[in-house]
Amino acid sequence: MREFDLTPEQFSVLFCLSKQEGINQKELALRTTKDQPAITRILDALAKIGFIEKKVSDADRRAYLLMLSRKGREWIELASPVEAKAIAEAVDGLSVEELQSLRRILLKIADNVNRQTKE
Repeated sequence: MREFDLTPEQFSVLFCLSKQEGINQKELALRTTKDQPAITRILDALAKIGFIEKKVSDADRRAYLLMLSRKGREWIELASPVEAKAIAEAVDGLSVEELQSLRRILLKIADNVNRQTKE
């Protein structure tokens, strides 16, 4: 993501928002496995460059719902193919079975980390 001047963490947040806009900061932190200080820092940086917008929730005036801005949507459209190519290159030569095993292992690790952070 260097060529787009964003960190991988910023990209993961933008990508997650592109899949489901209108979630709050807490939900986004859970989905991206970021802690609250990190997600706040990332969101502040993305808002500063105009990639996201925060809207007050109708259900809870203390919470903000997060949306991609037009600029953020355009950027995702440009960056997604680059990210897909990088992933394809990273897993080149792995069989379908190996990729499925890798996915299961990574999901198990993520579950373990999430369980530990909730304790």
